[in-house]
Amino acid sequence: MEKMSQAMEKVRMLVGIEVEEPVDEEDSPFAFMDDFSRNCTLSTKQRLYGFAICLVAGLTCTLMSMLVFFNPIKFGIAFTFGNLLSLGSTGFLIGPKRQVNMMVDPVRIYATALYLASILLALLCALYKQVHNKLLTLVAIILEFGALIWYSMSYIPFARAMVSKVMVACFDTEF
Repeated sequence: MEKMSQAMEKVRMLVGIEVEEPVDEEDSPFAFMDDFSRNCTLSTKQRLYGFAICLVAGLTCTLMSMLVFFNPIKFGIAFTFGNLLSLGSTGFLIGPKRQVNMMVDPVRIYATALYLASILLALLCALYKQVHNKLLTLVAIILEFGALIWYSMSYIPFARAMVSKVMVACFDTEF
């Protein structure tokens, strides 16, 4: 029984559930996240429900966006909203503070910035009346999809390095 409780404690620590980290609030760059985490405590069951609901809703929006694929404006809105919901789902699982800390980690700060910028660009192209251009929206969606893959690979050890080497090997040709 003791091994089971130790295993559960390790899982909770890995996922970030109910783990209290002593942090000096004055030195923390995310002091507002400490207040948010303290005021919004969820049980393990509530976190899993929130994660599942947001992930399913995000995947549903992303998959349903395929129905309007030939209308880039509607596709861009549905696809981007699905990505945001899916990204937010992990906030339920590991907590918003840890999510933000992982996103601004030096290993993935550029991937995060590119992904968030591509989301904003796709929404700008799809929603802003002066930019309301289908071709530009389609380009922004392709950029968003590529940034999503690059951002996701930043969580897998050595994945980005491996893909970079494969791409160089495939496209490094002499003319």
